[in-house]
This record gives sequence, C-alpha cells and structure tokens, in this order.
Amino acid sequence: MIEAAGFTIRPIIDADRAWIQELTTVQWSAPIVVSRGRIYHPDQLPGFIAECEGRPCGLLTNHIKDSDCEIVTLASLVEGIGIGSALIEAARNLAVQAGCRRLWLITTNDNLPALRFYQKRGFHLVAVHRDALGATRIIKPGLPRLGMDGIPLRDEIELELLLS
Repeated sequence: MIEAAGFTIRPIIDADRAWIQELTTVQWSAPIVVSRGRIYHPDQLPGFIAECEGRPCGLLTNHIKDSDCEIVTLASLVEGIGIGSALIEAARNLAVQAGCRRLWLITTNDNLPALRFYQKRGFHLVAVHRDALGATRIIKPGLPRLGMDGIPLRDEIELELLLS
C-alpha cells in the first residue's frame, strides 16, 4: 500500500469488481474498454485503487503481455491531489518488477487533458492509429462521434514510457 496526502493506493481486490464495472460504464460508455481492437473487461483485470477516506477515488487497471504493461484504464475522481500520478507510479513499479520494458496506453484524439497529463509524466507519443475508432464502434456502438470540446472522435493515440 502507498500512502500520500489525502489518499492511499492499494491493489484491486475482488470486493472492488462491482465498483470497477460501474465506473467503467460511466467513464467509458460501457463495461468494456477497447484498445487496438482488443476487448478488455476492466472489472476482471489487475491494477490499483486509490482510496480517499476509505472510499474509492481512483482506478488504474493494467494488462501485462510479454515485456509490455498496458494501462487499460486510469481514472481519478478527485483532481489535483496526485491520484493519477500515484496510480501511474504504482503501475510503473509493477511493470519493472514483472520485467517489462515499457509501460504504454491508448487514449483518443480528443483527450487533450490526458495527452498533457501523460507527457508531463514522461510518456512519449509513439503512434497515431488513424480512424481506429471506426472499428471500435462496431464493438461499442454507443461510442459517441464527438468527444471533448466537440472534437470528432476518430483516432487512437499510443503513448509509452520506456522502463529499461
């Protein structure tokens, strides 16, 4: 467990699964997340929970494959106190312990706050998967056509943090 001012970070436990499914549905429009065409069920993934005064206030789920650790979801319900940064640090530590060479994630082209956030924490833009959300809409038909600030929701942007 990691303790910081105002919150703690701990691994996900089975009792968190219903909350994770509910949060995923609210934050990502369905109980699933699609990344590079792969369907994830965040409520079934490992990861970390941030707790504020004993209640969940942040989530990071991840998937490790070979030497890569993908951040599948990251959500902070309390902005500006370091929850997102602490969750990333927990995932980074896990990935290093697992022998991963990179920590990576996908965000969408409209998510300018996320692009700013990740780059400030050392992530690099490594790919733009043009029009990838067209294929995602086949899997998640409820995915909106317009994203933040009315930006057309079209592309997946891949970011990575090299660990070695």
